[in-house]
Amino acid sequence: MIRRWNPDTVAAPLGAYSHLAHVPADHELVVMAGQIGVLPEGGLAGEDVTAQTEAVYANIERLLEAAGAGPRQLVKVFSMVASTEHLPGYRAAMREVFTRWFPDGDWPAHSMIVVAALAKPELLVEVEALAALPR
Repeated sequence: MIRRWNPDTVAAPLGAYSHLAHVPADHELVVMAGQIGVLPEGGLAGEDVTAQTEAVYANIERLLEAAGAGPRQLVKVFSMVASTEHLPGYRAAMREVFTRWFPDGDWPAHSMIVVAALAKPELLVEVEALAALPR
């Protein structure tokens, strides 16, 4: 079982994440490439960060299912958002997904950076993830 926690020796997380996530020895890591806001058929989910973020997390959920896992097996999420103007929309969409995935607030570790741009100008968010599956 993956253990996530926030020790009281550091400040509380600023958002929906845990400071630590421990993967037990009887699990194996699954690494997901950066997911962007495209639909399964390849088209962009929308021009706004909310639609793209929802598509990103839907893609992650589909990848987890393909690996025989679910959101509870997420250990680490790394988000890249193109420009600070998109942070509020990204955070709101991510919070909505995480509230559904982790109703008890047992969030995975999460880091986020703001970048000048992603691989294409129309892309506003990209998210990488690590999951741990029982052997």
